[in-house]
Order: sequence, then structure tokens, then C-alpha cells
Amino acid sequence: MKPGVLRGRLAQLAAQHLQRRRRTVTALDRGEGAGVVVDGRRLVNFCGNDYLGLKQHPALAEALARCAALAGTGSGASHLVTGHGLEHEQLEAELAHFTGRPRALLFSTGYMANLAAVTCLAARDSRIVMDRLCHASLIDAARLSGARLRRFAHGDAGAAAAALQSAAAPGADLLVSDGVFSMDGDLAPLPQLAQAAAAAEACLIVDDAHGLGVMGATGRGSLEHFNLDGEAVPILVGTLGKAFGCFGAFIAADTDCIEWLLQTARSYLYTTALPQPVAAAARAALAVSMAESWRRERVLELAARLRRGAAQAGVPLLPSFSPIQPVVLGDSARTLAVSEQLFAAGFWVAAIRPPTVPKGAARLRITLSAAHSEQQVDALIEVLAAALHELPASPHAAA
Repeated sequence: MKPGVLRGRLAQLAAQHLQRRRRTVTALDRGEGAGVVVDGRRLVNFCGNDYLGLKQHPALAEALARCAALAGTGSGASHLVTGHGLEHEQLEAELAHFTGRPRALLFSTGYMANLAAVTCLAARDSRIVMDRLCHASLIDAARLSGARLRRFAHGDAGAAAAALQSAAAPGADLLVSDGVFSMDGDLAPLPQLAQAAAAAEACLIVDDAHGLGVMGATGRGSLEHFNLDGEAVPILVGTLGKAFGCFGAFIAADTDCIEWLLQTARSYLYTTALPQPVAAAARAALAVSMAESWRRERVLELAARLRRGAAQAGVPLLPSFSPIQPVVLGDSARTLAVSEQLFAAGFWVAAIRPPTVPKGAARLRITLSAAHSEQQVDALIEVLAAALHELPASPHAAA
């Protein structure tokens, strides 16, 4: 590459208001449940994914420290060499039980889990039918699989069914969707997608990274919300770094599927296993999430409170009852300016811009946590409303 090419490309990103700024958290603010300190500035974090407020829970820290004293800080190898420990084994069994599946398989990240789920189950002569707003990792996995990728309009189960029915090889196709969409906060029409998959003899894969722990009567995710079992949704992908406040990911499925992934998934075979202390912390998080159901109830109540306050203040929100509450402003420069105003006022709300979201759909992605207080939510609405009212209305905003 010629000298200066990358510098020119970076300058172009900056001119389009698309260059990201990485901020460094220097401390957690122990006095405020969702507080952080960034470069000496105290902020209320309204853009993380710690939905249940477990990231700072003492039970997780204690489990991690206790395990590290016995097992060390790293696993030292991949799972199939010497890296698979007792904490991994127990966590997989507990995740299988939690999701109502025969088995679960741990991965180091959600990205790696999605790569495994799609690339190992798609044949090169098959078709992958995927919601247009799926996680980037699912899109990348589909492209890497070599199968034919067809993306349908967001949330359009009819379009998904039509795409499956037009496939040349029924029975070899995958239908793929998020459970809760990370940027819009809405739920996929999973019952209709399950019906479409069954009619076409396709396999439905659901990435419920943002649903597990929060959605459903007992926090078992979008599938519980819709009362869907493992027959309706054979492959479930989940993460441990969002509602469970930890790190890592997993796939839950039947015994044969998990064994096939264990034997063939490159993102499982050729990487160092998750450290056992992290697995121990995740086990503690799973136990706390089930014992302290008030956390799930609280974060959903706070989301409803924010929606009521936003409606009264004239702040436009996308339709969502999840902890993800986006304010679509459309223009990247405008979105970035409002985000900076909030930051200056003590609220950390990220400006989400293309390519993370479609062109013209830049937004503020507000996320709620059980660690937030009612006063923090109300104060955010007040500051956000004032900031928005200083700027021209956006034609892209939705009520």
C-alpha cells in the first residue's frame, strides 16, 4: 500500500463524522451503581450492556478470585489439548440446564460462537436466509461459510418464508436471526420464523445475546418470552458478557450438534480456552440472575420509565420494551454532537453511526441497567430533551 493511503482514508472518515473515539475507563464509581470515571470525569454509563447490573456484583469477583488461586489466571491451551477445566465443564452443564438443551459448548467470544454455529452447519450448496439487521458476526460467518446468503427485510417473517421456499435444496438451509436486535432493541418474530423454518425443513439459529437474562418470565430469553423450545429453535447462541456481566459465549443445542461443533468448529479448536476463573465468575452470575429476579424486573421497569418520560418530553424512541432504547437522529454529525453534549453533562451515551447501523440511521443507543436509579433515568431524559430541542427535528426519528 502506498504511503499516505491510510492517512487519507482516516481523514475521509473524520470528514464524514464516522471516525470513532476510544475512551478509557480509569475507574468504576463505587458510589453509583452504573457510574464510571473517564479521565477524571464521573459519568453515568447509559451505553453498556450490563443489563442486570452484575458486572460489579461481589459474588462474581469472589468466585473469580477463589478459582484463580486454585487454577491460575489462564487456561494455557485450547479445550481439546489441556485447557478444558472443571469450571468449564460445570458451566456448560449449567448453561444447558438454564436454556433447556441437552448440551452447551463454551466459546471465548460471541463472535467466535456465531462463526462456529453458521460455518459448521451450512453446506456450500445450501442457502442462508438472514435478517438484514443481524449481528455483524453472523453476516461474516455466512460469507465465510461459502453458502449463498440471502438477507430479508428486518422483522419480515413473510419475506423469510418466501426466501426459504425458493431455495433449491430444502433441508440444507439455515434461517438466522437475533432474538433481541442490538441496535433497535426490538424482538424478532420468532414464532413466525420457527414456522417458516419448519415448513421449509430448515434449521433456525437464534443469537439471543441481548435477550438472555432479561426477556422471558424467568430471564431465559426471547425463546421463553415466545414459549419456544429446542424443537422450534434447534440452535441457540448466547453470551456471558452482557446481562450476566462477565465474558465468553456459548451455543446450546442437542447432543449431536454440540459434538459436531466440538469436533469441527475452527473458532473452538484453534484458540485458547476461556480462563477457568472467568468461567467460575459466569457460574456465579448465572446463579445470582436466577436468585435475584428483581434485577430483571427492575431493568424492564426502568426502560418503561424512560419511555414514559421520553414521551412527555418529546424525545423520539424506536418501539422497544427491552433495555435497549434507541433515539434515531439520522445524521451522523448531529448524533455525535448530541452525544458530546450528554458526555459533558455527565451521561455516557454512545453515538452509533454507519456501518454499525444503515446509512441515514445514526442514533443514540441508550441502554438501561438494574444498577441505574430512577433519578439517573429522569435526569438523562431532561438533559437529552434539552439537547434535542436545540437542534432541528430529524426526519428519521420514530415515535
